[in-house]
Amino acid sequence: MPLDRATIAAWPKAELHCHLDGSLRLETMLELAREQDKLDRFPTDTVEGMAQELKKIDGSPTLEEYLQWFGYSIPVMQTRDALHRIAYELAEDMANDGVRYLEVRYGPILHTDEGLTMWQVNDAVLAGLEDARRDHGIRSGVIVCGLRDRRESASLAQAELAASYRGRGVVGFDLAGGESGNPAEMHGAAFYLARKELLNITVHAGESFGPASIRQALFKCGAHRIGHGVTLGQDPELLRYFVDRQIALEVCPTSNVQTRAVASYEAHPVAEYVRAGVPVTINTDNTLFSHTTTTEELWLAHTRCGIGAEPLREVVLNGFRHAFLNHAEKCDLLKEVTPLIEA
Repeated sequence: MPLDRATIAAWPKAELHCHLDGSLRLETMLELAREQDKLDRFPTDTVEGMAQELKKIDGSPTLEEYLQWFGYSIPVMQTRDALHRIAYELAEDMANDGVRYLEVRYGPILHTDEGLTMWQVNDAVLAGLEDARRDHGIRSGVIVCGLRDRRESASLAQAELAASYRGRGVVGFDLAGGESGNPAEMHGAAFYLARKELLNITVHAGESFGPASIRQALFKCGAHRIGHGVTLGQDPELLRYFVDRQIALEVCPTSNVQTRAVASYEAHPVAEYVRAGVPVTINTDNTLFSHTTTTEELWLAHTRCGIGAEPLREVVLNGFRHAFLNHAEKCDLLKEVTPLIEA
């Protein structure tokens, strides 16, 4: 049977690749800027005006240019109240979109410019997510991100933070940022610590650089999942490695179009990866900057990227299969959601 958008919206979903600082409500971002006397950093003080301004993101010529847009959101995310509110609202919005399990990623060090420690930052985010779980029933976990364009010491400090919260809300460690000129192997000590402390590992790779970046993420950093992985198909042997070992990709179609990782939705290789047997998951990346939802990304993956109806059901289930949950929780969640997706 053909799928419609309402059916996808009704499915229980998992979201595995969502950046906290790219997923604010636009109204909240402006309200916080007003409260914090930071509106002078914005080109306009109206929601309508900022919505028009943010459409320019779609014209970003590179990933690095796309990342510059975080210059609006991060400055208003420097207080415990703001971080708590943003985390809560993101989880609430995801729950309203049918997301049952959410993994939120961010770099705590980016939110220490006005005096908070990374531990205070992380406590505020976890408290917001926990309050959303209480109110809306959505399960969640935090992935702490090291940053490619900062010194390894910064990534190591964040890996230490992540390890100290393992079993207390943090489920993994990541490396984010522009790949070109910032190889993952330069952060090897951070990943060694994260692996030694038994954290789950995901790495942004193969987004704005070739499959060599994916190989580094796997073999230098010990990645269990790969964020984006758009260029995987350029290395047929590596593609087969992903299939044979069932290594999941966290694909974000709209973001990949915006950053010019692919020329268009129709040119995206994600359907090819699904047909090859790679366990693909579909995600938002940044709900604000990509103007999207998990449902919308799945709908685009179906209608424009070419993933058929039955394969799309498997893609949705992959979100639960490859979540950074313990095995028992994952089995219970899959038992709960599978009949609703396969119906």
